[in-house]
Amino acid sequence: MADLLKGKPVADAIDLKICEKTASLKEKSINPALAVFRVGEYDDDLSYERGIQKKCEKTGIRMVSYVFPEDVSEDEFYQKLQKANEDPMIHGILVFRPLPGRFDDEVLRNSIDPSKDVDGCGDLSLAGVFTGKSLGFAPCTAQAVMEILNYYKIRVVGSNVVVLGRSLIIGRPVSMLLMKQNATVTICHTRTRNTAQIASKADILICSTGQMESITPDYVNENQTVIDVGIGWNEEKQKLCGDVLFDQVEANVKRITPVPGGVGSVTVSILCQHVIEACIRSQKQE
Repeated sequence: MADLLKGKPVADAIDLKICEKTASLKEKSINPALAVFRVGEYDDDLSYERGIQKKCEKTGIRMVSYVFPEDVSEDEFYQKLQKANEDPMIHGILVFRPLPGRFDDEVLRNSIDPSKDVDGCGDLSLAGVFTGKSLGFAPCTAQAVMEILNYYKIRVVGSNVVVLGRSLIIGRPVSMLLMKQNATVTICHTRTRNTAQIASKADILICSTGQMESITPDYVNENQTVIDVGIGWNEEKQKLCGDVLFDQVEANVKRITPVPGGVGSVTVSILCQHVIEACIRSQKQE
């Protein structure tokens, strides 16, 4: 039976620090604010928005929602986005992506002011992750993985870490964050040969394949820490599942994050943490 690395204690610890910083800012009449941009009424977006709203209320952050119909024009959308970029009372901006196909995602990502890119999606934020410099912010989910490892005091320095997946949202940025803490990192992807064999030798396995329940016992070992970043609705089982086939893998590893209740529950706290950091940085620049 593996030790469960639950996200709630990690999120609670982060939230406590956010509340302290928010209170300090409000004593100076500074109100941290996050602008959320949503197009359409997709269930996943609505659920995520509710989670953000709840967390903002808990931590004292003001949330402003910009909601657009599915057929919103690019001009209208980008005009509102630019107003948020220029508004000194808005400190963080989050756009629910992907937007409808007529929107170029690269243009969209880089239309957010890097100083307000609290989800770490723009090129400058990613450059900061890859160079180790304080440019923008790291992607929230990648940072959430690091927070879980650090909270549970799982040794990263010198550890052999295998990351399954090479996306700009998780795989590549979390690899850079791990290397910044002096881990030895191997990235596996769809063209990697003998992936299970490589993964099974890792001290820490980060699963971000996007393939539900694709990680089976042959990918792991009994001393391994497994961080499952994936999440999706399993129609057959009628429940949320991750990349890991949990029922079979849990008994074969030392530690593992559950789904739900693992990485995802920390991600929104990281988003709010980034809003506070952006707010503090903006005050220093004045």
